[in-house]
Amino acid sequence: MIKLLVAGTVAYDSIETPFGKADNVLGGSALHFTNAASFFTDVGIVATVGNDFDMEGISFLKDRSVDMSGIEVDHGKTFRWEGKYGYDLNQAITLKTELNVIETFKPKVPEHYRNAEFLFLANIDPDLQLHVIDQVKKPLALVLDTMNFWIESKYDALMDVIRRVDMLVINEAELREITKEHNLVKGARKLIELGPVCIVVKRGEYGVFMMNRDEVFLAPAYPLEDVFDPTGAGDTFAGGFMGYLANVGEATTETVKQAIIMGTVMASFNVEDFSINRIKKLTMPEIKERYVALKECMKFGDINL
Repeated sequence: MIKLLVAGTVAYDSIETPFGKADNVLGGSALHFTNAASFFTDVGIVATVGNDFDMEGISFLKDRSVDMSGIEVDHGKTFRWEGKYGYDLNQAITLKTELNVIETFKPKVPEHYRNAEFLFLANIDPDLQLHVIDQVKKPLALVLDTMNFWIESKYDALMDVIRRVDMLVINEAELREITKEHNLVKGARKLIELGPVCIVVKRGEYGVFMMNRDEVFLAPAYPLEDVFDPTGAGDTFAGGFMGYLANVGEATTETVKQAIIMGTVMASFNVEDFSINRIKKLTMPEIKERYVALKECMKFGDINL
């Protein structure tokens, strides 16, 4: 049995930023997620790739206790995304999306994945997310991500997924689009009323906002001098977040706060290079050092009035 299961995409990306360009590099929500989460726990992936995909390119994940038996190789081409960023690295401009094998994907959760204690539904069609939920036992934490494309095209199905999960990990624009609320507090509270116990909002360089039924928590982004490519940063955050929760084996308010800091740390490494390159060569001492440094950024004393 694995501890953490992710369902999402494994893809090839072509990316251009003001600081460089990378063509046909490894990407996809499940791959960025797993690249980060595998530092903390064993991970199983449910995804599909085409017969043009080089599995050897991700073989390094086996050394981190990643089970890739849930990746189906289908006839056709692998999902591809092409995007561009200006100097506002919070906003990606999609130039081309080729769904390819994703169009006919029907996720099959291997039997030895179905008792996973933690499940992350990465960015895929909400109908596929529901199909994954129906194949697993009740995990300790069932967590959802999505994107504007599904909010606009599969809203009703997405709302069905939201009602069945414990937490949402989404970005600021997605929260506003789902809830029709500009204010984050109002929007998060509206989603909590649907059933989830916790909403984690990714805000890019502005950090993270978390709200549950009892309190609000805010975390800053790690201050960086050089940012090269933000592609996959949100999925990397989710991987650090869920990997840490799976490592400690519980999702209490305090462990969720710690997981947010760990997710923030992992995302800060991701943006320092293109594709999965920075996380691929990362070491645990680097992770621990940056976690402590980010924690220090948040310390302040009591006022004396």
